[in-house]
Amino acid sequence: MSFLLTDSSHPISLLALAAIGGYLSGSVPYGLILSRLAGAGDIRKAGSGNIGATNVLRVVGKKVAAVTLLLDGLKGYVPVAVAGAVHPDYAVVAAFGAFFGHLFPVWLKFKGGKGVATALGICFAFSWMLGAAVCGIWLFMAGATMYSSLSALTAFGLAPMVALRITQSLQTTAVIFFITIIIWIRHHENIRRLFKGTESKINFGKKSSGSNGSAA
Repeated sequence: MSFLLTDSSHPISLLALAAIGGYLSGSVPYGLILSRLAGAGDIRKAGSGNIGATNVLRVVGKKVAAVTLLLDGLKGYVPVAVAGAVHPDYAVVAAFGAFFGHLFPVWLKFKGGKGVATALGICFAFSWMLGAAVCGIWLFMAGATMYSSLSALTAFGLAPMVALRITQSLQTTAVIFFITIIIWIRHHENIRRLFKGTESKINFGKKSSGSNGSAA
């Protein structure tokens, strides 16, 4: 990750603080916690088994899913915004920490979500215009196709180009590019189902216990 830093003189202790702080923020499994508080039990044993907002929507309902989405976004936004107030390089380290914290939370034996909401929060922390643009693409695709996974893949497939256009920062663009690659890898099963025509669509109606994967 050192090649993404603009200054090689940062104290290792501060870089470690940014990474650990980001990871701890990102590792909080809000979807699991909120689902249990709502009386739905372990979200990992229902629907797709994912702890993200899409599966919470499917199993628990709209209100809990909306709160999950917000909190999953904030756990990416907050550490990056705080670290970025000190130096952009710390924001980069915190961004990867938060993102990998969501994907591999130590509290859940390193089995987390797919990182979409947290990545959106990271985008907003780097630039509110970037976050709004990526979020807008997701919303447009979700409305047009009703596929959460396809919306995420499209939004982040375009995110690096959007980041370069809006921020004109190669550092920010590189961070978003690497996050995009990981999001696509994490969605490999969704991509397979999309090609087969068996991917589940977003359902804002009754709760479901379907087995197809979520995007978040």
